[in-house]
Amino acid sequence: MTVLNRRRWTRLLSAGFATFTLLFGLHAHAGEIRLFAAASLTDALTTLSTQYQASHPAITIKKSFAASSVLARQIENGAPAQIFLSADKDWADYLEQRGLLLPASRQDLLGNQLVLIAPAGREIIVTPDATFNLAGAFSGRFCTGDVASVPVGKYTKQAFTHLGWWDAIAPRLVNTEDVRTALAFVARGECALGAVYRTDAILSDKVTVVATLPANSHAPIVYPGGLVKGADADTAAFWEFLQSENARPVFERFGFSLAQ
Repeated sequence: MTVLNRRRWTRLLSAGFATFTLLFGLHAHAGEIRLFAAASLTDALTTLSTQYQASHPAITIKKSFAASSVLARQIENGAPAQIFLSADKDWADYLEQRGLLLPASRQDLLGNQLVLIAPAGREIIVTPDATFNLAGAFSGRFCTGDVASVPVGKYTKQAFTHLGWWDAIAPRLVNTEDVRTALAFVARGECALGAVYRTDAILSDKVTVVATLPANSHAPIVYPGGLVKGADADTAAFWEFLQSENARPVFERFGFSLAQ
């Protein structure tokens, strides 16, 4: 999909998109953009929001970062989002199927990698193939996002099932609320091993990447996003910016790849 055209969105929005009723009956203020995004995007989107606001002083960007599953359900229940960026396609599909994410605005924005991390200074050698005994390579607990709902956890379970590791690791699993919580548990040594995105791992000097899981062991890690029903022209313009060449260097600096 090509970068959105602001005039096109202005016409569409004025042609009949109903005003979105916000949580507890509140309504968005003019010039206020509400961005709901996966926790792994915290640093990149905070940087880009600051950059955008510097050149658009009348705009205020309110950001909420959490697991994609949590944010999608909050939006379903009336939370005041105008842009949603998920860490997997399932939760973007979830909102689109409920008429809350505008299909014409949807874009696969970014890609990532799934890595295994250990606390810095701990020697754990992992070979990411089916012949390797992961459960025997370390003692202690294993952390990742909730494998039933949080994207990083879902990708991890897919990879471990593919590699034949899942049954032995499952009894030692700690399900966390999002990828940043899994990162923190490993950084503090509360888990001996964890699975997070590469972009999260490179932010901390308290963890060491011990393996990158094969891309063919799990679904492609894709960050789809789009405008939530009721988004205005200012929000559409910011969404265009996130898809633009101006945003690319920031995403790449934080370790993301651009979606193909």
